[in-house]
Amino acid sequence: MTAMTDSPRQRLRDTIVDAARARTIAAGWDAVRMGGVATAAGVSRQTVYNEFGSKGGLAEALARREVDRFVGDVRAALLAHGADVRAGAYAAIAHTLATAADNPLVKAILTSARGGSDELLPYLTTRAEVVLTEASGALLDWAGDQLPGADQAALTFAADTIVRLVVSHIVLPREPIEQTATALANLAVHLFSAAVRPTP
Repeated sequence: MTAMTDSPRQRLRDTIVDAARARTIAAGWDAVRMGGVATAAGVSRQTVYNEFGSKGGLAEALARREVDRFVGDVRAALLAHGADVRAGAYAAIAHTLATAADNPLVKAILTSARGGSDELLPYLTTRAEVVLTEASGALLDWAGDQLPGADQAALTFAADTIVRLVVSHIVLPREPIEQTATALANLAVHLFSAAVRPTP
């Protein structure tokens, strides 16, 4: 697919999705109307329909953008700390916990919430498996770069375990974010270190 990054049309679509996102967080997706999104974005209602076809099409674009943004932020948090595995793990975990606490869209994706009346949920929850797989992949790619020669199966297990534990703490938080992120980062170091230890 041809990238539309920074093209006038992509900027237009981003502006509309930004408006839909802000209104969704403020009032819930059920309260979002295409006309209201158009007004907030500074475009005509017809323009919104031309770009997304329907409210469902707008929901699809919003959900996809949340996934891309979330996974991109996780990768950036990991890479920002170079070879410092603990610092990278802490940054990514703390960012994920804080984002889920503040952003109901991301929390819906990560926890795969179902059964609510909000029509946006199906578009978010169908991506739960995708975003968790991509988040695990980001962690695995980063750990593989920082720990060359490590056992791949052990790294895969470590990345998957950390992601699952992070999600469990999003669903049922017990301690402050910093405390949870510290404990999980320490566990990540332990699991990743085990992957590079020679088998007796």
